Amino acid sequence: MTLVAGVDSSTQSCKVVVRDAETGALVRQGRASHPDGTEVAPAAWWDALQEAVAQAGGLDDVAAVAVGGQQHGMVALDADGEVVRDALLWNDTRSAGAARDLIAELGDGDVVAGAQAWASAIGSVPVASLTVTKLRWLRDAEPENAARVAAVALPHDWLTWKLAGGLAGAGWEGLVTDRSDASGTGYWSPFTEDYRLDLLERALGSVPRLPRVLGPREAGPRLAGGGAVLAPGAGDNAGAALALGLQPGDVAVSIGTSGVVSAVAKAPTADGSGLVTGFADATGAYLPLACTLNASRVLDAARRILGVDHAGLSALALSAPAGADGLVHVPYLEGERTPNKPDATGALHGMRLTNTTPAHLARAAVEGMLCSLADGIDALRDVGVPVERLFLIGGGAQSEAVRRIAPTVLGLDVHVPTPGEYVADGAARQAAWVLSGTDAAPAWSAATDAEVVRAPAEPHVRAQYAAARELTVDRAS
Repeated sequence: MTLVAGVDSSTQSCKVVVRDAETGALVRQGRASHPDGTEVAPAAWWDALQEAVAQAGGLDDVAAVAVGGQQHGMVALDADGEVVRDALLWNDTRSAGAARDLIAELGDGDVVAGAQAWASAIGSVPVASLTVTKLRWLRDAEPENAARVAAVALPHDWLTWKLAGGLAGAGWEGLVTDRSDASGTGYWSPFTEDYRLDLLERALGSVPRLPRVLGPREAGPRLAGGGAVLAPGAGDNAGAALALGLQPGDVAVSIGTSGVVSAVAKAPTADGSGLVTGFADATGAYLPLACTLNASRVLDAARRILGVDHAGLSALALSAPAGADGLVHVPYLEGERTPNKPDATGALHGMRLTNTTPAHLARAAVEGMLCSLADGIDALRDVGVPVERLFLIGGGAQSEAVRRIAPTVLGLDVHVPTPGEYVADGAARQAAWVLSGTDAAPAWSAATDAEVVRAPAEPHVRAQYAAARELTVDRAS
């Protein structure tokens, strides 16, 4: 049996799966937590990876390893390969002002023109999540640190490089990435399949070394000491899409720390509105997606307010009527990315004596989160992406209320695969692909035997949410 390992270094934790390269059968796995916060020392990711690998029985008998990871984060390295400062994660919004500045600059002061210029260049309009905005923030807020930057990597790039031994082991040539994660930086173009160094210099004021972009099944360096081959890896959303074996027409709705609506497309997109980001995927195609900052944490917050566990929250939500008798929760608890309202806050609208009950609040929380994701599906449709089949994944999909309410809000039957570590599984599938040397990825996928949940649509839920959403004001605007 040939074994491969897939890693998911997410915002909250590190997961490692070891699978049979031919069948995809799970052999063993491990997990370790990451620290909270939007600014994290990369060494914490490395420590968690070591712990998760140990729990998974090590990598000595593994032939290939791929790392999937949270997108967009900024890992700045100095000339000695050391981390310049703690990494800023995708959900750190301090660079929102830098994003606005970069858009205006590229449009010569015209924000609308600037947004479209960025979308036409990199497939996306800069928001605080993208690495390019964090580099501009670094230039302006910490010029001493900016002057030390010799290389910039993403979280999954840095971990792959560390596995290869870093500067002492693999050298700078061993610093690699893949097209899916590179497409979320703000300085790599899915149209030209190359870095836009002019945009990088515009942000940071210099052009540091960047990871070499590997093809979907191109081998990278080897583990330090000459062990397993390291595959390109992927951004978390592309890794999940690879695990599910998404095809054109399929859309994945992922409810994790963030909410993501993603689809596989044959051509890149350039949405000047910024609602859809035009990323690449892990197979050579493209992955247009809409991402929200607030997903499973909306359920966590509602649970804390009501003093119940997740099962209790689910039971309460299902005991209330669709639409929660007019109570609407706009879930911008950490600002928002889609729509771009980094300084907005969450709100409850339509409160009456009759609907201020625990059940109504629970229902409004679930529906508000799902309505936000439904807006993302609409945004994909608006740029011509077909939406024919929905997959519901992520931790939030384990909630019975979420599964049962989702079709009523999203307007389509919902396919719920068996719960799994989709990003790590996608990374493992990529590692097996690199070993195989074939043009197509291995046939095994996580979407087999998905549960199909059906329920009639409730259009009034989205209508009342849309009205309330427009009342939410970004404090920076």
